[in-house]
Formats: sequence, C-alpha cells, structure tokens
Amino acid sequence: MVLTANATAGTANLPFGALAQVLPADQPPGLSPAGLLRWAVDNLRLQRPHGDIVLAVDDAHLLDPISAALVSFMVQSGHARLLATVRSGEAAPEPIRALWTGGVVDRLDLGPLTEADTGILLAQVLGDDVDTASVARLWRLSQGNALLLRELVLAARATGEIEQSHGLWRWTGRLSLAPSLSEVIDARIGLLSPEVRTAVEYVAFGEPIGLALLSAAGLSEAVELAEERHLVHLAVEGRRSNVRLTHPIYGEVARQRCPATRARRLLAHLAHLVEATGARRSDDLLRVATWRLDSGTAHDPELLYRACRQAFASYDIPLATRLGRAALAAGGGFDASETLAVLLMFAGQADEAVRILDGAAPLIAHDGERARWHASRGIISYWGLGDESSRDAVRAAAEELPPAAGRFRVQAIEAMMRVHHNDQARLGELVDAVLACPVADAGHRAVSISAVGHLRAAQGEATRTMREMAAIEADAVQWRSEMPYFQLAVEVACGTAMILATDLPAVDAVIADEYAGMAETGDFHLGSGYLTVVRAQACRLRGRVRDAVRYARLARARLITGRIFTGLACAELAHAAALAGDPRTAVAATAEADQQHLPTMSILYPHLEFARAWTATASGNQQGSIDVLRRLLDRLRADGFTAYEVFALHDLVRLGHPHEAVEPLARLTGQVDGAFAPVAARHAQAAAAGDIRALLAVAADFAALGLMLFAAEAATTAVQAGRRTRSAHTAEATTQRMEYLSRCDPDLSTPGLNLCIPTLTDRERQIAQLASTGTSSGEIANGLFLSRRTVDNHLMRVYIKLGVTRRSQLRAALRSLSTGPTQ
Repeated sequence: MVLTANATAGTANLPFGALAQVLPADQPPGLSPAGLLRWAVDNLRLQRPHGDIVLAVDDAHLLDPISAALVSFMVQSGHARLLATVRSGEAAPEPIRALWTGGVVDRLDLGPLTEADTGILLAQVLGDDVDTASVARLWRLSQGNALLLRELVLAARATGEIEQSHGLWRWTGRLSLAPSLSEVIDARIGLLSPEVRTAVEYVAFGEPIGLALLSAAGLSEAVELAEERHLVHLAVEGRRSNVRLTHPIYGEVARQRCPATRARRLLAHLAHLVEATGARRSDDLLRVATWRLDSGTAHDPELLYRACRQAFASYDIPLATRLGRAALAAGGGFDASETLAVLLMFAGQADEAVRILDGAAPLIAHDGERARWHASRGIISYWGLGDESSRDAVRAAAEELPPAAGRFRVQAIEAMMRVHHNDQARLGELVDAVLACPVADAGHRAVSISAVGHLRAAQGEATRTMREMAAIEADAVQWRSEMPYFQLAVEVACGTAMILATDLPAVDAVIADEYAGMAETGDFHLGSGYLTVVRAQACRLRGRVRDAVRYARLARARLITGRIFTGLACAELAHAAALAGDPRTAVAATAEADQQHLPTMSILYPHLEFARAWTATASGNQQGSIDVLRRLLDRLRADGFTAYEVFALHDLVRLGHPHEAVEPLARLTGQVDGAFAPVAARHAQAAAAGDIRALLAVAADFAALGLMLFAAEAATTAVQAGRRTRSAHTAEATTQRMEYLSRCDPDLSTPGLNLCIPTLTDRERQIAQLASTGTSSGEIANGLFLSRRTVDNHLMRVYIKLGVTRRSQLRAALRSLSTGPTQ
C-alpha cells in the first residue's frame, strides 16, 4: 500500500499536518507527544493488512517535527518503506536526515535535467515530439529545474504560446507570467529595492554587460547588493569582467515587468554607454543596433544595415529581418533592399521578397549592383517561388553583364540551379567560367564547387566531394559574413556525399558542428531542417528507425513553409516509417512527398523513389517495390548516378533478388567511392550463393560501418542458409543476428529480417533445453522416463528444424526462437 503525503510551508508547524490525509481526523485528546506518536503508529500499522506500506513524502524537509518522527520510526522499525524528496539547499528535520546518514535508506542526489532529458520529459507530458529548438530554449530557461520547466509549460499552454503543428509541438519563445510561475520566481527573487531592480534590469537587457559599464551608469553598489542576493554573478571572460544573471528566468521576468517607457530609456542609455567606449567588441555593433532599434532611437541606416548583415551571418533570421526592415525604412537604399529580399526568401516569404527586390531595381547604380540584383532575383524566383524559367532568365542576364562587373555572381547561381534541376549539360562550362574569373570572390567560387560537388557525389565521387567541402569550410571566414546562405549549398553537397558514402561518423561530426547550433538557435529553418533530414537518414542506416521517424517529422515541420527540401523530408519520413512497419504513415508521407516535391529540386528524385519502393513493401506489395526499383535503376543509369545505383541494387538484394544485382554491383565497385559499394557487392554474391560464411563476413563488415540494419539482414540470410544446409556455422549466425538486432530498434521490419521460426513440440523443446545445458541423452531419458533412443530421435528432429548439428549449438538456436522480427 502506498500512502502519499505532501509537506508544505503551511503544514510545517502543525502536528501531523503533512500526514493528516493518511491519519484519522479524530485524534484522542490529552495524549502526551509520545502517546500521540504511538497512536499514529498504531493507525498506520492497521492500514497494512497485506504487504508493506510505502510512505511517499514530497518535500520531506518541510515535515513538522512529529510527522518527521513518525516517518523515521515507521521506517527504522521496518513497518514501512520510504520514498521521499528533499530540496537541495534546504535543511531536513533531524529524524529524516538521520535515515540516510545512518544508512537506513539510500540517498540519491538528482542533478538538473539534461537537454536530452528535457526533450524526453516534454514529449511524454505533451504526448508528442517537441521541436528541438523549443526544447533547447525551455531547457536553457529552466536550467534543468523540473518544477520551473513544469510552470513554463503550463503557462505557455494556457496562453497558446506552445502549440502543435504538423505533428510537432513548438514554443514561440514568448514567456507568459502566469500567477503560479510568478509565485515560483518571486519565491526565489524576493522583494527588490529600486536600486537593485535597476541593476538587474540593466543586466537583463544588456547581458553580458561589463562591470565597468555598470559602474559608468552609477550602479556599482546596486550590483554588489544584487550579487549578495545571488541575482547576478561576476564572470571573467577574456580581458573583461562581465556581469551575468545567475538564472536566465530572472532576465525574462525583469524584461517583462519593466514598463515600456523605462525599457526604452534604459536601452537607449545602454547603447550610449557602449558607443562612448568605442564599441570595440565584435558583437558591439549588433548589440548597439538592436538596442537602438528597440528604444526607438535607430536612425543610422548604415549601422542598421551592418548589424543586419552580422545577424544574418550568425543565422539569426528573425533579428536580421527586423534590422533589415529598419535599415530600409531609414533610407538604406539598394543594399538594404537586396539583403532584406534574400532574408525574406529564407524566412519563407518569397512573394514579399520579390516585391521588395523589384522595387529596388530603379536604385541600381552600376553593373556590380545589377549583377547582385539578378543573382538575388534568381535565388528568390527559383528556390523561393519554384519558377523553373528562372534558369533561362539568369543565363540571359549573365550574357549581358561584362565579366569584370560581376558576371561570375550570376553564373554561380545558375550553376546551382542547373544541378538542382539535374540539368548537367551546361554545368561544367558555368563552373569553369566562375573558377577562371580573376575577380570572382571566395563565396561564389565556394557555391560553384558545391554545385559540382553535389553532382559528383551522386555520380560516385563522394569522397572527393567531402574533401572539397572540408576545404571550403576551412576558408569560410572569407565569405560567410557576406554570403552566409551559401553555407546551405556546402551542407547539401556534404550531406549528400556523407550519406551516399555511408560515412556515419562524419554525419555525427557535422550535426555537432557550430553551424548546426547556429541554425537551430537562429531559426534558419532551411539549414537546420536539411541537417535534420541527414540526421534521420543516418539513423535509418543504423537501424534506429524510431529516431529516423522522429527526426524526419521534425525536418518536415521545419521545412514545410520553404518547400525547397520538404519533399525530401517527407520521403525520408515515408522510408523510415516503412522500415518501422508503419505502412499507414509511409503511404501518407509518400503522397505528401509527391505533392511537396518541386521540379526545381528534381535531383532529389532518388529519395522519393526509394521511399515509394519501401512503402510498397511495407504495404504488402513486394513485387510493386521491385518494379519501382527497376524503373529507378534505368533512370539512375541514364543520369550517371552510380552512387544511388549501388543503393538501388542493394535494395534488390535485401528484397530477395540478389542474382539480379551481382554483376552490376561488381562492376560499380571500382566506380563508386567509399566502403559501402564493395560490401554491397559481396553481399549480393554471398546471398546468391547461399554462402553462410561469406554472409557472416559481410554482416560483420556492415556492422563495422555502423550499418546495423544491413548487418542484421545479412546475418538473417546467413541463418536461413545455415538451416537449409545444416551448417556448423548456423549457431554463430544466430548469435550474430541477435547481436545486430539488439543494436537496432525493435520496430524494425523488413523482408530481409523475416526468419521463419520452426515450431518445436513441448517434448522437443523440453529435451532440447536439457541437452543445451550439457545433460546427456541417458540422463535426459532417466529423468523423463523415456528410452535413450526416443530422446535421440527427438534431438535429431530438433537439429533438423533448427539447422544445427550438435548440442553446443542448441543454446543460441533456442534463444533465436523468441528473438527478432519473424514471419
């Protein structure tokens, strides 16, 4: 029986106040404290007619003295078990503290929730996955405190600031101070004097803010008092002593509670203080411009434009857009118009982007600006509006521009268009022209190399593409500040190459890279969305289909407004769902992929066709799947996409048609980079020959690459081959299969994993289990009152059914009867 008690500050001084709900209401009058304690013990013991009592006490540090004594006595006397929580930093009553110091109960110190823990908890509470950027913001704001996280989520749900869209929960980031949340925060902060409140507000609006700056504002003493109250702390960062808030929530509260007029005055003063020191830090420009904008004192278009570019370079699209609009309104001219238009395209507002850019056409002053205008117009029209004719318009514009005036800009954009449209004829000419141009900048060289790199990866040169993208990344400082969106072209080429080369460690490294962090925190949804697709693809290859489905759904939700990669995200969702044995989701996602896929992104067609094939398989139409793959192979060969061809041929192997793939895979082995193609070719040969030893070697090679799905499928084929031939390696194959499956999700379901499990009679199973422990036939016969000949006959039938030849192989074979996907 579990008896629960919630101790509070209100019950801390009431005898049995916390335990009133588990004790009778009519306490006997006139009892001494000892008698009252005995009465309570007797009443609790009466509630234990069967089994133990478990006392579950929340906030045990707030127990009143006699309740603490009662809990201690019940536990120490063995009448009850205890599950209690005590808040860190609070003094627990001596009887409670003595329980763990005396070793009567175990004490487990719980640290703050990690970001991963926060995501899991939020998904469980909300009933569905939560956008990772929302998880990150909530985790940072709560600092892993479960109580604060709960109040943040409750407040956000009550005001509609957290909502479900496209199967994913998102938080807007706007904090609502619900009464319960205010109480939690006020309990931590307490009442503030006007001076301390002002100091906290300065830090909240300016964090991190130099101590010297606060001293210049006349707040030295107030900062000391705030530090004594543990509201702020001093952090030595480089050569500066900065003041920071001790908890992010204090900043949110201070900013929300600060009246608008005082906030504007404070922000303007902060900008003035930093400008007076010379704004020497690299981020001072962006901070000052933002403070000027928020305080209504932003009048310098050049300051706003430069800050807009800086925000764009850090992929903070919302802030960059605000600053860009302000720069344009302040008279920023062509530069502000062109930058804002590109920003709006990446923010999913292509129609407005076109209007702004077209409106800037009369402002063009020279051929250099004309080249920029045509390049940006092409980007917006082709990728933002999905206009295929933009390729020809960009080509015509380039022909009218003098080479030295920026023709390379337009040619680089056209090169990327040609790649994405899978129009290979003119690509080499365009890239060569850009790379040969003496005035071409590093950014347009990078985007041209990325364009051809994407194509080369599809053609089997993934290793070369990855090497070239690494070189571009190393020189990114030369172009990222001016053209940060070119990073997406690099990531797409690199992501394609990594997946086609099955270089999963490289995927992990890119996901953990600084760009991925900036993409997530800065709302650069095209960048973070595409990287999330790559993450889903890597999870699928590893056999972690649950994660693959989750990341594909997350990518779809992020990319849905931009549409550039939405079809790709939906295709990956369909592919992963099909492998997870969820045909309903796979069918719906495949249909959506077809609907969302843009003709301007036709190079992505292999992913849609792989999804279509596996969706057919999951729906029970395996012949339909084979037909899709055969049609796909014809198209891939026509386009020269040998890397994709390897995957399509290997899918035929996985679907039981290895003979069809043996010769072409052997031919492609020398034409495709990476370790995957040779292993896939040997998989086809071993499966076609039914060679159990070769299949086990192939499975081990797949496992070494991290391709646990393929490893498990190869091992399953090995088990089947071993059973047919009664090979001595069948037990080894069974053990390997179980090992590989244990490293995949249990939801995984493909034809290559289906293993027809033989049925043993009760007697056969009984004898086999005894024999697997080393018991001799004679001992089994005596124990079961059978003849030895009967036992040996049963064992012979068991060997035939399980495909083994001796007793030492029985243990693994018997375990396989209840392991893994079966049919």
